[in-house]
Amino acid sequence: MKRLVLLWMVLLYGLSVSAQFSDSVHYYIKYASTGSVNMTNDGNSFLLNNNMGFKISKKRVTLNMGASYVYGKQDHNITNNDISTALDFNIYRGEKKIYFWGLANYDKSYSLKINDRFQGGGGAAYDVIKRENATLNLSEGILFENSDLFLHDTIPDVYQTFRNSFRVYYKWVIKDIIVLEGSNYLQNSLSHGNDYIIKCNNTLAVKLRSWLAITAAMTYNKLNRTERENLLMTYGLTVEKFF
Repeated sequence: MKRLVLLWMVLLYGLSVSAQFSDSVHYYIKYASTGSVNMTNDGNSFLLNNNMGFKISKKRVTLNMGASYVYGKQDHNITNNDISTALDFNIYRGEKKIYFWGLANYDKSYSLKINDRFQGGGGAAYDVIKRENATLNLSEGILFENSDLFLHDTIPDVYQTFRNSFRVYYKWVIKDIIVLEGSNYLQNSLSHGNDYIIKCNNTLAVKLRSWLAITAAMTYNKLNRTERENLLMTYGLTVEKFF
């Protein structure tokens, strides 16, 4: 919890600094609530996935802040109680396709058996495609990780490692109505060959208004060290605003 409080202090500090930017600064806020409910005579299940993001962008610098909370039950037993917060920034050099990034994030996950996990680091990214309606971006970097996990559900495991973090990000807008977007990560430990993390977040949105969309989302996480994974398929609404 101390790391979570510290991360949110960093987020608030980032907001106060960004408020001093010039008039050319642009802001973007997004909130998505998706989920599913299944009730039968034989049992019931419930899943709610909440995501919020905030972005401050200038010509050469962008700051992104995000948080997500997933809660689920099946037959009155908890299946998900997962929290994730993140802060990242990008530094651009003119109109070049290569830029530099930094990242700090905190995770706590019942489904993946993560008591506490902090990651921080940086690297470089390359825009393979950068157009108004299509983006494809590859990034690579090194992260330091401090984790408190449960192995085999009950065995405490507190450790640190450095990871190589590779990401593929894409966004495709069709007729300003349909939006396909996704961020997919592979994070390998540099000291343990069988220790890797896979994170996939992909969405399909159909815009009803400029600020409102129906959204279907697919989220997949695999933490090989704890031998745990989750796959979430949800649908709901997304609200977004540029200002």
